[in-house]
Amino acid sequence: MATAKKKCRQYSVDYLKYGFIPSEADKRLPMCLFRNKVLSNDSMKPSKLEDHLKRCHTDKMGKDLKYFQTLKEKYEKRPTMHSMFASTSQSNDDGLRASYNISLVIEKSGKPHTIEEKLILPAVEEILKTVLHKSPFDVLQRIPLSNNTVQRRIDEMSSDIESVLCNHLQKTHFSVQLDETTLPGNEALLLSYVRFIMEEKFTKIAICQNFGD
Repeated sequence: MATAKKKCRQYSVDYLKYGFIPSEADKRLPMCLFRNKVLSNDSMKPSKLEDHLKRCHTDKMGKDLKYFQTLKEKYEKRPTMHSMFASTSQSNDDGLRASYNISLVIEKSGKPHTIEEKLILPAVEEILKTVLHKSPFDVLQRIPLSNNTVQRRIDEMSSDIESVLCNHLQKTHFSVQLDETTLPGNEALLLSYVRFIMEEKFTKIAICQNFGD
């Protein structure tokens, strides 16, 4: 004779009036909002949930549904280890991204790398304090912009661009034009102009090589 299959009860929104919500680990198990205690599926009966409320939380008897809804919202908004680590990780990623973006702006401007300490960081600090009314300390701490860091960021981005370009040129047709020029100190330079199609756009780049290198 086949054994009868045990019935597994499902959570109902009506159980909130007894102070229970579905467990985060298993939605088939009820969790008490007052002690965060998870009960068995057998306890997922209105009579047993009400009995738990009477025995363990007598002072909560007679509370209206709105009281339990507010309690549920507070529980769902509570800070957790996962949310705190996720927030910290996101902040660190944003600071790192800003560091690279600012380093790229500095390199494109042709200014000395020390400009970030003399101009950019003081300007950002003034904006945070004056316009956004925020403490600049925490934000600036997450954006590494020392002279060595900026140089390292620029070198990494240059190396990445060179790698992408070389890989692309190995798989496509391109033309090369060579020219010579000299620097004010009478140093000879070899200029290489490379033309190719990339992402459906005509692209032209110039590569300089010192004859003494």
